[in-house]
Amino acid sequence: MRKIFRELVSVDYAKRVIENLSIRPEAEMVDVFNLCGRISAIDIYSPIDLPPFDRATMDGYAVKAENTFGAEEDKPVELKIAGKIEAGDEEILKVGDGEAVEISTGAAMPKGANAVVMVEYTHQENDSVLVYRAVAPSENVIAAGSDIMAGELILRKGTVITARDVAILSAVGIKNINVIRKPVVAVISTGNEIIKAGMKLSYGKIYDINSPALCSAVEENGGKAVFLGVVEDDYNKIREKILEALKIADIVIASGGTSAGIGDLMHSILSEEGKILVHGIAVKPGKPTIIAEVNGKPVFGLPGYPTSAMMIFEVFVAGLIRKIAGLREDKKTLRAKISHRTFSSAGRREFLPVNIAGESIYPVTGNYSAAVSKLVEADGFIEIAEDTVFLEEGEEVEVRLLSTLKPANLLIIGSHCVGIDVLLELMRKKHPWIVKVINAGSSGGLVAVRRKEADIAGTHLLDEETGEYNVPFIGKFGLRDVFLVKGYVREQGLIVRRGNPKNIKKVEDVLRENVTIINRNPGSGTRVLLDMYLKDVAEQRNVSFDDIVNEVDGYSIEARSHTAVATAVLMGKADVGLGIRTVAERYGLDFIPLRGEEYDFVVRKDSTHINAIEEFLKTLKSVEFMKELERRLPGMRVTDKTGSVVEF
Repeated sequence: MRKIFRELVSVDYAKRVIENLSIRPEAEMVDVFNLCGRISAIDIYSPIDLPPFDRATMDGYAVKAENTFGAEEDKPVELKIAGKIEAGDEEILKVGDGEAVEISTGAAMPKGANAVVMVEYTHQENDSVLVYRAVAPSENVIAAGSDIMAGELILRKGTVITARDVAILSAVGIKNINVIRKPVVAVISTGNEIIKAGMKLSYGKIYDINSPALCSAVEENGGKAVFLGVVEDDYNKIREKILEALKIADIVIASGGTSAGIGDLMHSILSEEGKILVHGIAVKPGKPTIIAEVNGKPVFGLPGYPTSAMMIFEVFVAGLIRKIAGLREDKKTLRAKISHRTFSSAGRREFLPVNIAGESIYPVTGNYSAAVSKLVEADGFIEIAEDTVFLEEGEEVEVRLLSTLKPANLLIIGSHCVGIDVLLELMRKKHPWIVKVINAGSSGGLVAVRRKEADIAGTHLLDEETGEYNVPFIGKFGLRDVFLVKGYVREQGLIVRRGNPKNIKKVEDVLRENVTIINRNPGSGTRVLLDMYLKDVAEQRNVSFDDIVNEVDGYSIEARSHTAVATAVLMGKADVGLGIRTVAERYGLDFIPLRGEEYDFVVRKDSTHINAIEEFLKTLKSVEFMKELERRLPGMRVTDKTGSVVEF
């Protein structure tokens, strides 16, 4: 039966038809051994700290670093050996002044120790060890939670999982996770002239190009392709094959048999078994495309010519597969100038393959819809509107690249904060932004902005001289043409064990003889804050800061994260430490508030035109963000200054 195209629909109409198809993503549980390349269906948070305890990175002796100061090859320091810890030992030992504990790589640090002397720089004599080289605090030690914090977002929903992601999941003990189930796509080729690769090519026959190419395109776009073979132009055979495909697949793609020729049967079969939604699109190439729905599943009838089939797949089918697979529309585009005047077919939207050379593009010439080599050589394609007769030489156009992912819409580098995760999650509800976050510390973020590597830097640096957060560091880091956008407040205070057995109420209480503190590393905002409080105490007592520090038991024992502080308190290695409320509550510890820490954002002026930054700043000031931040992260809150801008 001959089918004549009675009405060609527009490209936009065909796309709306596809968008209204009811098929949606589904999830399935997959173990870590089979996750690579899959798409995470939910956000994954770490259930533990990594490492879960302060850990030695070298074989040697755990010591108090200050006990080794002055040690030299010809003048070693002698320390008494107080025990031995192997990797995996659960016993908590203690290091006192003048003592050392023999320790293996990977073992938990004993209480009181803040560094490890490598075994190469020691010599054991009976119950003592001679140390021939001094170590600094935290040397050869990795702090609890310094790699990953409990509750930290380690895998975002919608992430394409790599081997590195699998490593992180395994490191925190996660066995399996929910991922988006790959849509099964059945692929069929039709035509009496089509034969399989490997067969002898007789006169009038051609090898099957479309099936291997379409199956590869399905896999490339996140689907699971199932090839059901080549079917000759026979009504019953094609019908049976389509019905077979519908039983096993979410989507069916058949190429060939869609035009108005006497031997084309696809329209008749699909109209009988289901509903034809589109037959004929005002597009070049690919006018005879069919879109149907059978048994609630989409069926696409693509043209037989390879370039036509692949171009229609790229424009209409790839997006649907990616949507169901949980992938974003990641096709890269760029602006370029057309090399010469190029004519188009008025009345039909043309998707013209092009090659890229520098800032110019060169359209593929000839009958490209039937020539497979034209598709192979093309870098991408441009879209020419229905009412455009020609493009003038030098006219700027947008090129959509083939098989290339678009770079991140927004790059954030700086100090890590789980508040950013909440903010980005709210952004994702409105737009599929691709946001890359690199946690490099406040200073690292400011340097990245200065180098124009980052669009935004998260920072919470406290200036010891002025007591002001972040603003003084714009000048100190030599930043120009930036905005400081006020963020939110993280509540800082004293973290103590549940019930506060030492009855600690203020910073001055850390000077008591029966109180041991866990400190933060020099340069951290928390360390600066503690020192500011201790300097106030020194001033009130009319003594030097050094005198006050000498009264603090544990001042030289340093942790590199808020989590490490909480872990030390929880394990009884210390009675108190300075940190944020969020971590204290996560570990079931008590918290004595001291002050709010200002977490702000530095934004490059030349990046403010980026839509994702506009959305970032808009979300930061939203009521929704305020509610979610305070609901999910106790101790964090917005202020009346949140979102306000200081220009530099």
